[in-house]
Amino acid sequence: MSTPRVTARIYVEDLLHRGEELIDREVELWGWLTNRASKGKLHFLHLRDGTGVVQCVVYKGDVDEATFSRADHLAQETSLKVRGLVRRDARSPIGFEIGVRGLEVVAEPTAEFPISPKEHGTAFLMDHRHLWLRSRRQVAILRIRATLCRAIRDYFDSRGFVLVDAPIFTPAACEGTSTLFAVDYFGEKAFLTQSGQLYMEAGAMALGRVYCFGPTFRAEKSKTRRHLTEFWMVEPEVAFMDLAGDMDLAEDFLCEIVARVRREREHELRALDRDLGKLDAIQKPFPRLTYDEALAILKDAGKDVPWGEDFGADEETVLSEKFDRPVMIHRYPSQVKAFYMKRDPARPEVALCVDVIAPEGVGEIIGGGQREDDLAVLEGRIDAHGLPREAFGWYLDLRRYGTVPHAGFGLGVERTLAWICGLHHVRETIPFPRMLEKIVP
Repeated sequence: MSTPRVTARIYVEDLLHRGEELIDREVELWGWLTNRASKGKLHFLHLRDGTGVVQCVVYKGDVDEATFSRADHLAQETSLKVRGLVRRDARSPIGFEIGVRGLEVVAEPTAEFPISPKEHGTAFLMDHRHLWLRSRRQVAILRIRATLCRAIRDYFDSRGFVLVDAPIFTPAACEGTSTLFAVDYFGEKAFLTQSGQLYMEAGAMALGRVYCFGPTFRAEKSKTRRHLTEFWMVEPEVAFMDLAGDMDLAEDFLCEIVARVRREREHELRALDRDLGKLDAIQKPFPRLTYDEALAILKDAGKDVPWGEDFGADEETVLSEKFDRPVMIHRYPSQVKAFYMKRDPARPEVALCVDVIAPEGVGEIIGGGQREDDLAVLEGRIDAHGLPREAFGWYLDLRRYGTVPHAGFGLGVERTLAWICGLHHVRETIPFPRMLEKIVP
């Protein structure tokens, strides 16, 4: 065997991507002990470093007696610096292991780590979310989330969109006040934002193509697996765009970001046992149904929804099960959509809007449409919805000065991530979920 060549510190993901060139090299990894086992003259240490997990094998003949003994008594989550040789290991998920030559303990836990390799209940894990994040599953999900967010930004940045940050504090609701968090704002009532859309309309009138990307809040008293009270949303808005263009944009956007995550995070997706074939099926064109056509499908499936009612989770699931890719449902009844949605001139009882329903029971991941660009009509809608016109003076100015057709949509990151990862509940898609009865940690 050739003399080992010393290299600098590496990460576990380096082994995944360029392990062959590191064979027989002496490397150093820094991380935490996630599991340990012993067999005669061998100790097996599973080291995680945030990029992955690698097995580090301590052979009694390769280290001094003190190091070998110390390796047999390390507690879970001990922080370590491991030095050793890279070796092939066909049984490893990453194809390599480390033959340990040296071991340095950085810090030992002062108490037993509460999350052991055994099974734990969801309530327990949620109470220890700050520690649960260290598990292989949660690390994989958060790494996929980071790639998804980067793909979202890259999509819009590379197509001439300008990032415009929307405020978190708003003076009024954009979709009614029933699901808003009210806060005291220096003696006045303000709200945590439901959406940055209204502000993106102002941005679009200045910059043409814009988007915002940040946290939004809904005080919806819901305990379903699809809902969070704080979630992230990306909201593009485009001047001189109609509903057809908006649907084309949403379709292209979804195909691009899913393909990007599929390509760059295959290792993590496989770690979650995700069926990659279902992601490969996300190709254009998406099925496009009118609300009336969707009603007919639901009726055939035994769900007789009266015309004029919105679809709930059960209805969305039935519709999504008909297709292997997202389905776009457009032209809902105006009465179930927000005041700013433009009505179809050919059929005023329906709005020029679209919802995109993801497959596999995740539900709506995109909602959008064409905005009302007529000043008089918009003023009438604000009055009809009982909204304070003074709070929307600036919004009406957008129609007073150079109004144009414009459209956009909002995509919820957490539901989209749940779909891409194949997760049952959105609580795993955000580092610290906020739900009806959960605000700690």
